[in-house]
Amino acid sequence: MKRHLLLPLIAMVMTLSSCSPFTLVNSETYNNADLAEYKTFRIVYPDGENKLPDGMQMVTYYNIAAAIREQMVDRGYTEDPSSPLLVNFAVTVHREIDTAPAYTLAPGPMGPMGPGFGPGPGPLGGFYPSFVYPRYNYWTINPNAQVITGIYKEGVLTVDMVNTTEKIPLFSASVATIIDGGQGQYRNLKSIAEAVQTLFSKYPVPIQPQYKNQK
Repeated sequence: MKRHLLLPLIAMVMTLSSCSPFTLVNSETYNNADLAEYKTFRIVYPDGENKLPDGMQMVTYYNIAAAIREQMVDRGYTEDPSSPLLVNFAVTVHREIDTAPAYTLAPGPMGPMGPGFGPGPGPLGGFYPSFVYPRYNYWTINPNAQVITGIYKEGVLTVDMVNTTEKIPLFSASVATIIDGGQGQYRNLKSIAEAVQTLFSKYPVPIQPQYKNQK
């Protein structure tokens, strides 16, 4: 092979090998939130009303929490159990309910929620986002909201930022997928960290300069 053909081929291979296997499904800020105003955060913990998504073990919860914590700290936040900024998350899982409706409207504090976020299945074959902290505590129906079909695929990780004092959503993003399609198992810590990095790629508060060179 001639040298002038070999060099572009090498560059193309290097580019492909550096691409992340994870895809950002959506990333949106709500209620005109200025997330830079918040200085602290806390990550949801499965205790009492809060439940792990179906099939998740605590080791996977800790891996996801560690990856989220790194992203938040790198952006200048301090973890504080009394913080009004709650980081909630869900993993899209499958539940076998043959007779359940495709869209579930669960009761919220100010009315029903949007489609697919209740305790029942989502619209694509019973896949739905299972949140650790019930989303109906803060997410009410929005007539302008569109169903994002990407979050109804198995293994999609969704992170919500919530002001729990006012019970309003501030930010939400989803990434596909933290389940290994071949094995049907959750990915390891390194892969989960990479997925969460992709999830935070459009977060409105940037990584602080001293941490950028470490990535």
